[in-house]
Amino acid sequence: MLLGMLTLERLRADHAPALLAFERENREYFARSIPDRGDAYFAEFASLLRARLAEQDDGVCHFHVVMDDRGELVGRVNLVDVEEGDAELGYRIGERAAGRGVATAAVREVCRLAATEYRLSTLTAVTTLDNVASKTVLERNGFTVVGDVTVAGRPGTRYRRTLVAAR
Repeated sequence: MLLGMLTLERLRADHAPALLAFERENREYFARSIPDRGDAYFAEFASLLRARLAEQDDGVCHFHVVMDDRGELVGRVNLVDVEEGDAELGYRIGERAAGRGVATAAVREVCRLAATEYRLSTLTAVTTLDNVASKTVLERNGFTVVGDVTVAGRPGTRYRRTLVAAR
């Protein structure tokens, strides 16, 4: 459970139709603040999803979808490149759910899972300097700035959070 009636679910093959619809519906919205996935992502979606699920089965990544109280997919939160207790956090919340605390709640929940279920000790994340909403989500969830970075040719910031599993 997240915020209100939101739930975070581990990505499964049966999420495919909703996930593809979500990505198509929000493509232009996402492209305003993060690099576009490109046409190949949509053309090769089925094989890319199979590859992501295989990575998840191998423990290299942990992919999640955010579902609202009507069972509609409203976002994604992913932990990628899991190695030696560290992973990189990435997330995207659809335009219809933006600005309502969904990203903050989803990131909070995935941080909890990262510490307790996936046994990770640190998370990193990057965002562009002009993505104020993303910076706010990270800072509200205990991430601190650790340096500058370039994100798809744009100036950005790298964040880190140390995780502590609840006892």
